[in-house]
Amino acid sequence: MNQEINQHFPIAYYDIADATKASEFDMASNVLTCSLLRTLASSKPAGNFLELGTGTGLSTSWILDGMDKNSTLTSIDNNDEYLKIAEKYLGNDERLNLALTDGENWITENKDKKFDFIFADTWHGKYLLLKEAISMLNKGGIYIIDDMLPQPNWPQGHNEKAIKLVKDLELRSDLLLTKQVWATGIIIGVKL
Repeated sequence: MNQEINQHFPIAYYDIADATKASEFDMASNVLTCSLLRTLASSKPAGNFLELGTGTGLSTSWILDGMDKNSTLTSIDNNDEYLKIAEKYLGNDERLNLALTDGENWITENKDKKFDFIFADTWHGKYLLLKEAISMLNKGGIYIIDDMLPQPNWPQGHNEKAIKLVKDLELRSDLLLTKQVWATGIIIGVKL
């Protein structure tokens, strides 16, 4: 066994990857993480999905690829330039709702919504408003975060924030966690 992805990539993936490189966006999710997202998404038929931090839509394409036709995905980002790349290549998918918004505002305004799957790939829902994001999960819902191993683009002091986040998650009694020292470092929690 090895870590090669010996399955098809989402149709839009390569176009988004090229546009991502041209935009100089350097915070896209690792392809191994994306493959895991697709697999986990397939476990939630007719699911309600949330992605906090669309970026250019690379991980979004994988989540969509794992979702069935009765599922929906809301994906938010606060950067119009990057969100336009996702819109260009994924915007025709009726299951997808892309929103240009601040993460704190979106979570605060939508705190009563419930989701079966949350990929928190930005500060809000991960380092900020963690409690609020996890409260948006349905019982049995999956909470996923990546980039929990040191990354070259981390600012000074970020490692300490990541260590604190792990400890905060471990103290929660409403999540079953698995921490994976794989890809860029992934934590998966299931809401009890």
